[in-house]
Amino acid sequence: MSQKSLQNYIPALTGVRALAAYLVFISHFAYVFDDKFPHIIRRFLGEFHIGVSIFFVLSGFLITYRYYNNFHLTKNWFKQYLKNRVARIYPMYFLLTVAAFVYYFFTRDPAITKGTGNPIALMFLNITFIRGFFYQFWDTGIAQGWSLTVEECFYFSAPIVFFIAKKYNRFYIQPVVITSIGILLVLIFRNVNWHGFFGNFTFMFLFTFFGRCFEFFVGIQLARIVIKNGFTRTKKVNFTYLGFAAIFICVFIMALQPITKPWGFGLESPIGIITNNYILCIAVTFFFYGLLTETTMLKGILANPFVELLGKSSYIFYLIHLGWMYTLIHGWINHLNDYVFTLYDKWGVNWHSPFEYDWLNLIYIFIVLNAVSVTLYKIIEEPLNHYIRKSHFLIKYQPRPKGIED
Repeated sequence: MSQKSLQNYIPALTGVRALAAYLVFISHFAYVFDDKFPHIIRRFLGEFHIGVSIFFVLSGFLITYRYYNNFHLTKNWFKQYLKNRVARIYPMYFLLTVAAFVYYFFTRDPAITKGTGNPIALMFLNITFIRGFFYQFWDTGIAQGWSLTVEECFYFSAPIVFFIAKKYNRFYIQPVVITSIGILLVLIFRNVNWHGFFGNFTFMFLFTFFGRCFEFFVGIQLARIVIKNGFTRTKKVNFTYLGFAAIFICVFIMALQPITKPWGFGLESPIGIITNNYILCIAVTFFFYGLLTETTMLKGILANPFVELLGKSSYIFYLIHLGWMYTLIHGWINHLNDYVFTLYDKWGVNWHSPFEYDWLNLIYIFIVLNAVSVTLYKIIEEPLNHYIRKSHFLIKYQPRPKGIED
């Protein structure tokens, strides 16, 4: 497959977005698998947060693949780049975050504010992504949205990374410098009571760009290799399945780690951090390299038009799969369950309800969340994305050749 035919859009990698989002979903709801399941299986499923790492590596690859060769550190280039990033990420995040706080004002659900601060100020911290730098606020609002603070830090730093790599030939030293800055910030602020701003090393390594930058850099390096060498190779190694297997070996390693309170996963141990932040992303890169250069059944599945659609709507799925919308849907299912049993009592029968099993309800919710995600993608996200790109926001709109997008 030629580089030209793959330019700017790679269907299998869009399908990967759905896979990553669903892995995160499983990790958040692994508790529904009760004691009938072996403990190690429940721990294994609980470490499927690896979907976040897959997102980070994918972002590093795609931003580099799309922008590295046409990069110019100029005002207009940066405005256009920023405009594209805002169009892609911000509208749905803003709308769903505001909706989360509207939900809070009606329900006073402590899951939104975690009992911290003024909700108006907290909403401001959320819609500006600033909350991701504070240990006290990182999981407020849309809890999983902390990863968008990490993404935005990468988006802003990527042009500088490209500039230093191309002009000064300094690529590999950059993640070392960035991580060192993060360590320095923790050493400075961990004894300062400022809402947990870079409050501890675990928080810094797992929930900030300074700790997770290596994942983006391996994605950047993969893109640089592909840009240089193209999508054809002679080596017979099956990188798709080798990388896929290595990913779940990393999951198993994290599942074996002890869980230390207040944390809830094995990646929050020292071995877990090393595995998650530095080894796992290399396995993900092998997997991506295989998807780019090989023809496999898995690649065919990920590139299937239906899976591709799920991948396009997976950003919304990621934002709604945990939090206020999940809570609403789960509440409706509980009401349905009560209603079914009311009918059974009226009919004088002793039947099982189709809504009495947590694991089955989770499947229902999964299906509903996907339907909502696709609907919101079609009627809100995609139109807003195109509208902002074709607007004069930040920079006057310049029509691009058909089929080319950023």
